[in-house]
Amino acid sequence: MNREKLSKDDATTAVFGSEQMLQSAPTEFIPQHKTTPEIAYQMVKEETYPQTQPRLNLATFVTTYMDDYATRLMNEAINVNYIDETEYPRVAVMCGRCINILANLWHSPEKAQWKAGAVGIGSSEACMLGGVAAWLRWRERRKAQGKPYDKPNLVMSSAYQVVWEKFCQLWQIELRTVPVSFDKPTLDVKKALEICDENTICIVPIAGVTWTGLNDNVEELDRELDAYNRKTGYEIPIHVDAASGGFILPFLKPEEKWDFRLKWVLSISTSGHKYGLVYPGLGWTVWRDKKYLPGDMSFSVNYLGANITQVGLNFSRPAAQILGQYYNFIRLGFDGYREIQQSSMDVAQYCHDEIGKMKCFRNYADKLVNPLFIWYMDPEYDKTAKWTLYDLQATLQQSGWMVPAYTLPKNLENIVVMRIVARQGMSRDMADMLLSDIRNAVAEFETLQYPTQSRLKYEKQEHQLGKVFTH
Repeated sequence: MNREKLSKDDATTAVFGSEQMLQSAPTEFIPQHKTTPEIAYQMVKEETYPQTQPRLNLATFVTTYMDDYATRLMNEAINVNYIDETEYPRVAVMCGRCINILANLWHSPEKAQWKAGAVGIGSSEACMLGGVAAWLRWRERRKAQGKPYDKPNLVMSSAYQVVWEKFCQLWQIELRTVPVSFDKPTLDVKKALEICDENTICIVPIAGVTWTGLNDNVEELDRELDAYNRKTGYEIPIHVDAASGGFILPFLKPEEKWDFRLKWVLSISTSGHKYGLVYPGLGWTVWRDKKYLPGDMSFSVNYLGANITQVGLNFSRPAAQILGQYYNFIRLGFDGYREIQQSSMDVAQYCHDEIGKMKCFRNYADKLVNPLFIWYMDPEYDKTAKWTLYDLQATLQQSGWMVPAYTLPKNLENIVVMRIVARQGMSRDMADMLLSDIRNAVAEFETLQYPTQSRLKYEKQEHQLGKVFTH
């Protein structure tokens, strides 16, 4: 296509009558010539067209629906950089208010007007901030005691989210894990304490395990850890990774103690863009008191027109998500959040019950504690099946659904499961459509005369590794 023809396209040219729409999208080099915004928009839009629609993506924990006013408010702030507090001081105030609200939701004992906390791009940054604070506090104690501080470790279950592996790798901290099992699918507190020592910077229980949807027992951990710390003289704290549970437990299980009501819980992280109901990316970290937030984590600059001090791994960050979070707090209130989270829980429970009735499946846990769950192939059915859950994932994807199939973490890595995450925007009607598609897919699989490629691969691996499956 010659350049002269390309350059003749202008605002009067129909999008699909343009020469650009006959070209491949740029892959290696920036195009030589400019184009109209309508055509550029359509070219980018075309790339995303075949993808799963966000609300049908039941793999993600991330918010895929906000009301029109929230979306409008965030769009109007899309060009605002939160870090420029001198230009946008009210955004900083709203951020502080969000931290206060979360701290009090989690029963913070801090009496200061502004609670100790930080905003993050997501729960990954929020986790890292909690981890860094624990590491710095431990290091300072070791220095003060004249002891070596070159071999820190962190303890949690093997069902951790990958951010903790990243954190330990980047900060050169040994990650000590307690394997999960069918008998003990959450953190085994006694085994966790057995692998602690004077170099343990913290123990990290999870409220809303990504792999399974279950919660570690933070209250039990705090009780046993208190006795352990008294016996050893250590001061091992707890950081709660509440990426999902931080916005579920306060509304649906307010009586459950997992937060700052417990003595050794010094910090909590959560994801505003998961069950905080805000579009990505947004995370929050809150400390029990300012004294647990090391001064070394605060950095100041004066090149933005004033002296700006902030806590975070990232400097520039969007203000829109902070506005979205504050809007939700005002718009929904405690009752609104409770209603939405309960609705998500009810839809998840419905799907859990219906899938549990199918002879080919077995639910991993009998009871739901968060609006998500996993299931696996019934062992007896699996012996003669000609298909796997990976085939079901692929078939559902043809209808737009994204329901992930994956293997469980260490110690259970030969078990393939599927997961549904119910979020705001998933209705009972959507659940019925999904369940119908699952049933239809299974009925189709049961007519197969020969095993699928996925099944052949699975059986080969099973033969090589040896199958260990008891429940």
